[in-house]
Amino acid sequence: MSVTVCVFCASSTAIPPHYVELAAELGTAIGERGWTLVTGGGSVSSMGAVAAAARAAGGRTIGVIPRAIMDLEVADHDSDELVVTDDMRTRKGEMDRRSDAFITLPGGIGTLEELLEVWTARTLGMHDKPVVVVDPDDAFAPLRAQADQLVERGFMRPSVLESLTWTTDASTAIAAIELALAHLLPPTERPTPEEVLEAEPGGEG
Repeated sequence: MSVTVCVFCASSTAIPPHYVELAAELGTAIGERGWTLVTGGGSVSSMGAVAAAARAAGGRTIGVIPRAIMDLEVADHDSDELVVTDDMRTRKGEMDRRSDAFITLPGGIGTLEELLEVWTARTLGMHDKPVVVVDPDDAFAPLRAQADQLVERGFMRPSVLESLTWTTDASTAIAAIELALAHLLPPTERPTPEEVLEAEPGGEG
């Protein structure tokens, strides 16, 4: 299965190192499957780590970065393709257009904005691409609590919560993507459980 995954994550160098390690684990998992990775085009922190690890494991990477922040984020010139956009809105649209699925790692306000936009679009039926969050230590716990409260008060339907998948590690996030994308295929093209197992790195076959 040819898959392009967009990863939203931090570009801050002030974050604890275990978040950068998580990004590298996810990048490795993406690259081992021969998937293509789309990022925001930065070469530092989690954003740089996920891209470097994906390439090292055999994956292809696409970075999409606004012209105004190329220097600020230290553009990932090692990307197989580096797309420079005129503004942030164009950047997000290009990342969305190129991707089959979205994974969000812990990050700041920009990461939250990206997650909320693709999550909202999915709940409105504008796309059916899987949206997955990897949160190993409750960095997004306030967001989950806020979402629950919005449902309780009638601002959101319960189905909105069901359209987002929460995980705590890279391997579970990848498995969620694989399962979701398999269900989107026509029945005659869906892989059997045996084929999914054989496709797993280190699996049988």
